[in-house]
Amino acid sequence: MAVSAPHIGTLNEGPLHEALKALYVEEQTLRTDRAETEVPIGNFVADVRAGDDVLYEIQTGSFGPLKRKLATLLEAHRVVLVFPIAQVRYILKVPEDRDEAPTRRRSPKRGSIAHVVEALVSIPMLLDHPNFELEVVLIAEEEVRVFDPGKVRRRNGWRVVNRRLLEVLDRQRFRSVQDLFSLAPGELPEEFTTADLATAMDHPRWLAQKLAYCLREARAVEICGKEGNALRYRRLSGVCEG
Repeated sequence: MAVSAPHIGTLNEGPLHEALKALYVEEQTLRTDRAETEVPIGNFVADVRAGDDVLYEIQTGSFGPLKRKLATLLEAHRVVLVFPIAQVRYILKVPEDRDEAPTRRRSPKRGSIAHVVEALVSIPMLLDHPNFELEVVLIAEEEVRVFDPGKVRRRNGWRVVNRRLLEVLDRQRFRSVQDLFSLAPGELPEEFTTADLATAMDHPRWLAQKLAYCLREARAVEICGKEGNALRYRRLSGVCEG
């Protein structure tokens, strides 16, 4: 396994990013006998390159800042964008007073594969690029927070300083925009609103609205009319009525 020296731009990577990068390097080394990290490509640095010349780009936050980088990498390479979602999260709070012991609790919030659409709204059209794939990784993680009311008004002054990988629980690969329909496994009418989509997803309507946006921007569905104030959609392969 070839590992290059750190490059400018990697210093802000947190423990979760580093752990996932190490995981993919290990897996790709076993699969292709060779993998390297921090690979310069144009003005950018790819996280991992496998021996079969597939790039793995790990993103733990919004996809928006990656637009220019992905456009460059996709010109001549296959790219897998890796995105972790915490299905299980433990919150570790480190108090300001060093004499106080940290506290740790399990968060009641549970992420799911479908939550990827919150980030995907920045780049939905890439799902049909022939060189692009998206891999969602469901994880158990530990979120470390410090008390910093001067910088954070939310969370009663507790600021997230890093995320730590505890376990990989599941993965799902999206190879085209049509794969997004797997996020709505329930029955979906031929023409549907985001309320119907939310029911098929078994998720809140606000998340269904983001999925509908991704499907529309990636030209997988089209608007067919209205039902009250709600837009009606149908798959683009059909004939729109109304």
